[in-house]
This record gives sequence, structure tokens and C-alpha cells, in this order.
Amino acid sequence: MDVPYFFTRQLLRGTSLLLLLAAGCGTPSGAIRQDQPKVVDLKIEGADEVSASDIKEKIVTSETPWWEPLNPFVGPNYFDENAWQADLRRIKRFYQSQGYYQMQLESEQLEDTVVRKGDDAVALRVKVLQEGAPTRVGAFVVKGMEELPPEHRARVMEELPLEPAQEGGERSIFREEGWEATKELMQQRLRELGYAEAEVSGEVQVDLATNEARVFLEVRPGLRYRFGNIFVATDANPQVKPRRIIEQAQGAIRKGEWYSETALSEAQARVFRMGVFGAVKVNRGAPDREARTVPVVVDVREAPFRSIRLGGGVGLDAARQEVRAVGEWTDRNFFGGLRRLTVGGRVGYAFIPTIGAAFDQIDTNGDGEPDAPNLTTPHGLVFELSTQFEQPRFLMRDLRLQTTLTGERGLEQAYNFIGGRLRGGVIWQPYPEFSLFPSYNLEVYRLQGQRGLQDQTTVPPLVLGCPAGGGSDTCNISVSYLEQVAEWDRRDDPIAPRNGFYTALSLQEGGGPLQGDYTFLRVLPDVRGYYSFGPNDSLTLAARLRLGTLLTPVVTNEAGERIRQESAIVNRFFAGGGASMRGFNSRRLSPMNIVNTNTESAPPDRVVPIGGNSLVETSVELRFKLIGNLYLAAFHDTGLVGAGPLNFGPRQSDVRRESGRVFGDYHYQAVGLGVRYLTIVGPLRLDLARRLNIGQPLPILDPPPGQPNSLGGLGDCFGIGGVAAAAAERNTYAGSPEGLCTFFLSIGEAF
Repeated sequence: MDVPYFFTRQLLRGTSLLLLLAAGCGTPSGAIRQDQPKVVDLKIEGADEVSASDIKEKIVTSETPWWEPLNPFVGPNYFDENAWQADLRRIKRFYQSQGYYQMQLESEQLEDTVVRKGDDAVALRVKVLQEGAPTRVGAFVVKGMEELPPEHRARVMEELPLEPAQEGGERSIFREEGWEATKELMQQRLRELGYAEAEVSGEVQVDLATNEARVFLEVRPGLRYRFGNIFVATDANPQVKPRRIIEQAQGAIRKGEWYSETALSEAQARVFRMGVFGAVKVNRGAPDREARTVPVVVDVREAPFRSIRLGGGVGLDAARQEVRAVGEWTDRNFFGGLRRLTVGGRVGYAFIPTIGAAFDQIDTNGDGEPDAPNLTTPHGLVFELSTQFEQPRFLMRDLRLQTTLTGERGLEQAYNFIGGRLRGGVIWQPYPEFSLFPSYNLEVYRLQGQRGLQDQTTVPPLVLGCPAGGGSDTCNISVSYLEQVAEWDRRDDPIAPRNGFYTALSLQEGGGPLQGDYTFLRVLPDVRGYYSFGPNDSLTLAARLRLGTLLTPVVTNEAGERIRQESAIVNRFFAGGGASMRGFNSRRLSPMNIVNTNTESAPPDRVVPIGGNSLVETSVELRFKLIGNLYLAAFHDTGLVGAGPLNFGPRQSDVRRESGRVFGDYHYQAVGLGVRYLTIVGPLRLDLARRLNIGQPLPILDPPPGQPNSLGGLGDCFGIGGVAAAAAERNTYAGSPEGLCTFFLSIGEAF
């Protein structure tokens, strides 16, 4: 009969320490000599209950990835005997930490696990002879909470990572990370309830004969405290007065309320959001046991108050290409009081659709020789210059005034413009994750349709939405409106989120007493959610829903007909691009208009997006951590930009009705794959998408006589797989005429 063998948590810690010391004897990967063989393969066989990929993450030795020859910045992974011997012990120790204390390897000898592949390479093989039965949680004893209120005890014990055995249910496997997480979570919950000095410790006794773990927890809650005074530790001659820092911290920490570490974190976020500190740390001071209060210490280090940022970039798309330079100057203490003044701009040169097409020439006299520039492929200077002023603590602590003045010149596929925007409003942010921004906005533009639209001389009013009395191809417009933007951001990381959610709502009300050329109501909600799961949370499911509608009033035209007022093209919805519906290039998901008639002396018909009055976008994406900072993603995007109340004539009335139907003939779908590589500025993202051939081609509004009311594509992917076809056959392919496939290279997640 086997005698039960018990060992405590202290012994587990001792074993971990010995293994850590053993690991220190191994040669770090960065110090391995390059004359040693490289690891071309590493396989772990017989690992069923514990994931082989998880094991590989816990050891030092790793195989050279297949893409290593393609990466000039990273070399192969070399083999080191000492590190590998320590790795074999790490594998056994990792199994034990997962509850499999009787696990055995077939061999731990170097000659049995290393296979030579020539003179400069090795393949490593590890075989698990037996994993053994898992150790399950048996007795679960908690001492020290007898004096706490019942509701506090229930809160501390609720849904712990290491669950006690349930009567009649299967006992959970004892895992060491669950044991550590249980102690940490219990202590955290006690401190959230005001027990600032709470500590949780204990031990685990593992019986190898019965495969049972007996858990003993010792809780020392201590006294329950309330918040006391707030103190500031700062630089010797600070420019920011301590009272301003205390004022921000008091938005989360209120004297006399129960102590909470969540309140400390919120106070830290509030102080850091002031934007003038390079480092902020909010900690509790030494508790006053007689008064049962805890002081709070805010430790800050001021950052430079003035900064300059310069950069540049290139935007490449099948529909638009641009080179640009950007710059920004910021003063974070403009005339004192932490007023912020930011002056920035972007200057570039844009080509539509491509650089090459912009300088092509066409045959205008029919002699077969190009003799004139192609005026339907515009190019030119684009810029945006803006000045923003922000006044913190405007009337109250959590309110700040913000005004922005912007001048810009832009070049789009259907039009170009020059003008400016003025915005003034207040931002109310009572919590770090919630903000409300009501503002007044005035936009003034001079719009000009691209040459060649329709009959190559004029632009129909529908394209630009010019007000009554405006020119046919050029007009001046003013848009005056109120806007309210509410945001609630509970993501764990705004740049590369893995858990949490984000919601936003934008409301715009234009015209009426605000004057301007347009009366409208524009609504745009945005909802996103993220959830990570699987081994080590290596899988992340992300989803997004974005809806929009632009409502205009009914007016009476010169013929006495009641029609919808036109909307300005600058306020309409467009979709498509790397951060939108990825089955379309930038802004190409939209009702279209024909550039020119198809004559002998003109290039083939081309269509340009003119925007719509309704929007539906959905996206579901599964992100998987492959290895290190490399991730893979699979996604499904859908998108709809409907014509809505645009007055495009009786021939398209059926298109109008269909465009408003979710998952109708004009709600397009795409699937795709992506690769992400995490960097300090965000994920470097490459996405490849294929639009599903479901639905109709994009609608063409107000086509000239004899022209179709839609123009599809050849069904190809980057010029591969398509077939020459008549116009009627081309119209069978859903979406835009560029083809069914797109790709995007950018920094940052799509959402």
C-alpha cells in the first residue's frame, strides 16, 4: 500500500526557485554563438492534456520560423545544450503546475532528444511517456473572515479561479496559476471593500496517492478604512500647482468614502489625462488606525510643456493615391492655467485614381495617337491646416472648452473643394471612460465637380447637392449645425483591444434657426465589442456595428412636386477602406455617378462615388496569436450605403427601396484574412479581402440616356480570373467594377 506523500506550497516555491537557478545556467538566446547549429524543428509528442504550444512558450529553446529568411531583422534560433537540458526540466515543472504531478518523459538524455540535420542544424523531439491523472481540488478551507459581514464574505468568495469542490459535481483540476490568482483576487476584493491592509496567504497539500489537493487559505482582513487627505509629491519648482492636481484626484477619491483601489486607479487616470505629466503614480499612504483613514499620495513628474512632431506618409489605394507630410506644434501651458494650443497641418499631393493614370493622355481626334491630357483623372495639391485651443476647468472641474479652426483643400473622386471649418464646444468627462461633447459647427466650402462628369461639361445638382440657384458644376455652400458626441470606452487597450467594449453616438442637427443652406438630422451610432478566450487568451473575437441615417425635409420644387431636399455631398455617408467595409477600396461603397459618356474619343465609362443618406456596416473578426508578436485574423465584413431620400428619378425607385433593406441586393459582403505584427505604435496590419458575389452591382444615379443604371465588374481578383464580357454580363458581379478583391496595409486595428 502506497503511503500518501504531502508537500506544501513552500516546497513548490523551492522547486520553482531551483529550476529558475538552473535556467540561469543556460545560455540566453542573445548570447548563443552563431557557429552553433540552428533549430529547424521542435516537436512535443504525447501532449494531450497540456497544449504543446503552451509548453513551447514556457521554454527557452525555440525553432526557427519558416519565414526567417524573409525577415532581414531577425536571424535563426540557435541550439544551446545547457538551455535545452534546463528546458527538459521546465517541461516537467510546467506539467506539475497544471496539476499533472506524475507526468514522465520518455527520456531526458540529450542524445535521445536531439537529431542532427547535417553540420549546421538540429531537430528536437520530446515525447511524453505518460501524463498521469490530474490532481483535483478536494478540501477547501478558508479561515479569518468569520467577523466580516455576510455580504462581504459572499463577495470575496464569488466565482474564484480555484473553485471548491461542489457536491455532486466534478471537482476542478488544481492548477498553480489558479491558486495564485485566487489569493490575489480575494485580497483585491477585500481592499475594494475598504480593507486597505488585507492580506491572503495559505498553503496547498497535494496527495500523490489520491491525486487530491487540499487547499488552506488564511485571510487577514484588518481594519476597514475611509479615504483621508490627498497629498502631492512633485518636482522642486513645479509649473502645475498642487491644488490643481488634488482637484483632479478628488473627482475619484472623496474624503470620507470607503477606501477602494479602483478609486486610486481612476484618480491616476484623471491626473494623467491633464496631459502635462510624463509619469503619474497614485498610492495609499500609511493608514491612521485610530481615525481609520488612509491618506493618498499623488506622485507626478512634469513633462516638457512644448513639443514638435514631424512626419510623412503615403496612401496607396486602387481609387486614390497620395503622398503627404504632417507636422504639429503644441503648447500645453499656453498663458498658464494648463491651456493647450495646438497648431498642426498636413500637406500632400493626391492622384485619382493613380499616379500613372493622372499623366496619361487620350486620343481626342480619332487618329489613334494620344494628343491630350486625360482630364477625368485629376491630381493636385491637398492640405489641411488647423488650430485648436482648449481651456481646462471651464466653469467646473470636469468641463473643458475646446475650439478648432481648420482650413483645407481636398480632392475626391467626384469633386474637389476648398474651404474651412469652425467648431466650438465643451467636453464633459466625469469619468475617464465616458465623455459628452456638444458643439456648434460651421462649414463653408467651394465645391467643384470633376471635369467629365456625365456630358463632360456640367455636373448634375445631385452629385454635389448644391442649393437652389447654385451653379451646375461649381457652387458655394455653408453647413451650420449642432453636434453631440457621446463616447463610452471600456476597452482594455484602445490601440490593440482584446477585451471590453466601445460605444459612441453622434447626433447632428443642421439648418432651421442655425441658418446654413441645409436642414437635416444626421444620426451615427457605433458599437464595438471584444472578448478573448482559449489557451492563454490567444483568441480574440471582435465585432462592430455602425449605423447611420441622414434625414432631410420634404420641399416643393418649381414644378409644384413634393420632393426631399438634397443633402450636401460633404455630409453624406461613404464606406470602404482599411477601417471600414474591407471588400471595397476607400470610399467606393456608395451610390455612383458616371464620369463621362462612352464616345470614340473618350476613355471607357468610369464611375465615381457620390455618397448616400444611409449606412449599415458590420464586421466580425477572429484574431489568433500565432507566435510572439505575430497574429492572424479572419474576418467577415458587410456594408450598405443607401441612396435614401436622394432624388434620382423614377427609373431607380426600385433601387431606392432595395438600398434601405438590410441584407438586400445592395448590402454587400466580404470575407478575408489578415496578418498583424505588434509594434510600439500599434499593430502593423495587412488585410486581404474578397467580396462575395451576392447582390447587384452598385446603383448609378441619373445615368444619361442609353446608359445602364448600374455598372459591375469582371469578377476578377487583382486582374486574375476575370473574363472579357459584354456590359450586360459585367453587371452580374456585385459591387464596384474594380474587381472582387482588395488589400490594405496600415498601422492599427480596423476597429
